[in-house]
Amino acid sequence: MAISDESEVLRRMEGKFEAMLICFILGLGSLIALNSLWTMGDYYYKLFPRYHPLRVFTIIYQPFALSIMLILTHYESRINTRMRNLSGYTLFFVGSLLVLVLDLATSGRGGIGPYIGLCALCACFGIAHASVQGGMVGDLSFMCPEFVQSFVAGIYASGALACALRLVTKASFEKSDNGLRNGALLSFAISTFFEFLCIVLYAIYFPKLSIVKYYRSKAASEGSKTVSADLAAAGIPNGTNQQVGFDANQQERLSNKQLFLQNIDYAVDLFLTAVITLSIIPGFLYEDTGSHKLGTWYQLVLITMYNVMDLTSSYIPLIKCLKLESRKGLLIAALSRLLLVPAFYFTAKYGEQGWMIFLVSFLGLTNGYLTVCVYTVVPKGYKGPEQNALGNLLALWLSSGICAGVALDWLWLIGKSENF
Repeated sequence: MAISDESEVLRRMEGKFEAMLICFILGLGSLIALNSLWTMGDYYYKLFPRYHPLRVFTIIYQPFALSIMLILTHYESRINTRMRNLSGYTLFFVGSLLVLVLDLATSGRGGIGPYIGLCALCACFGIAHASVQGGMVGDLSFMCPEFVQSFVAGIYASGALACALRLVTKASFEKSDNGLRNGALLSFAISTFFEFLCIVLYAIYFPKLSIVKYYRSKAASEGSKTVSADLAAAGIPNGTNQQVGFDANQQERLSNKQLFLQNIDYAVDLFLTAVITLSIIPGFLYEDTGSHKLGTWYQLVLITMYNVMDLTSSYIPLIKCLKLESRKGLLIAALSRLLLVPAFYFTAKYGEQGWMIFLVSFLGLTNGYLTVCVYTVVPKGYKGPEQNALGNLLALWLSSGICAGVALDWLWLIGKSENF
């Protein structure tokens, strides 16, 4: 009997590696659209030299992401998570496709019309990001920590992939006619394909994995209603009501306010981490680091180094002895990153390009590491519905930090002479 029970548990836990791989791709698709726009900065600064494109695109993107995420977080327990995430990935795909269509329709001309069109698409990306980020983090928070880690690693991999695509296409088309535009469009087209791939994986393959069905069934038995559509897609209709051992009393859960108060220091960690990072990336790197020996490649190299270290650091917490789990230690680490602001200022003013590359690398290293540590530590000890709610709350605070950082990024322009 014990052997039979053990084999049943092993059967239910099958597909962990496949699930981690899909989570990685889903994380990649949740931010590759914005990262592709960032790496196309050299192209957009040529088209719109007077409009601060990267700063404006990012600051338009974030208020939409934050406001929609705030609404979705408030109603998370009543929202169909499957439709929420599929809607987000679909909007990402359609928006990415329209970026290409807009450029092709205008033949790569600048001007206020195409600029406004791109700004509108950035707002769509913000809505899509709000749907996917909170929905996926909440969904994965009641599963094993490796799924959340893979998803976050995918987010950071999106930046590395976008930079790799841009480096290859820039080098390939640099000497050809209209090469800057062709390279940018090709890299964005590949990003659009990944958005489509996310729709297929999440809709068809992910819900049918044994380990995913097991965790979602467990969450349903604890009172979660957000997984019903996912269980139905996996062939388990009305999952909440049909779970063995389901107890109506298990539906009782801590409120969002109680969850927030119990984890306020973790929320502050994510907020501060995002504020510091987004107050520097990408606007400061493109507009305030001056000219160096690398020429037009300099900013792209900086963005690439940041994203590569961001991705690398997201895997460090997998080594248990290197994972920071102390609440006080995480808060101290997040607060200490405030020193990066004066460090970047003086390096941009007096330092050589090598020092700037080092600083950007350190920024990425600490950003990915701290984010993964917080996301994988927090959900422990809660029931499925509470873990889903907590995942949404943490994603909301991360998005709030990003929005604040994007706004603070404009402060670097104080004292600079502009010719509009």
